[in-house]
Amino acid sequence: MSMVAIDPDVRGFHATVEVTSEGRMCLVSIQCDGKAIQQIAEELGPLDPMQKIASRRGPPRSLELSLKHCFHAACPLPVGIIKAIEVEKKLALPRETSIKFL
Repeated sequence: MSMVAIDPDVRGFHATVEVTSEGRMCLVSIQCDGKAIQQIAEELGPLDPMQKIASRRGPPRSLELSLKHCFHAACPLPVGIIKAIEVEKKLALPRETSIKFL
């Protein structure tokens, strides 16, 4: 299991994303009070990481759903989901990422 905490911005909709592996597929669970994020979580479904995190095969599912449900284009949640999937499938190391204002 891989888990990430995402603190998107001043709106206060903190999210916890949990990714587990079931064979080749990944199951994503998202806990968040934001309505848009809850809609993304409901529609996300099982993901094949090799088909749905690589942008050469079309946009990742988390980005597609974010464009459909979220009104905040800079929301870091879709990328956080992708990072958690990468770590779960050993495609990346579990290192913290950030955007910092200087």
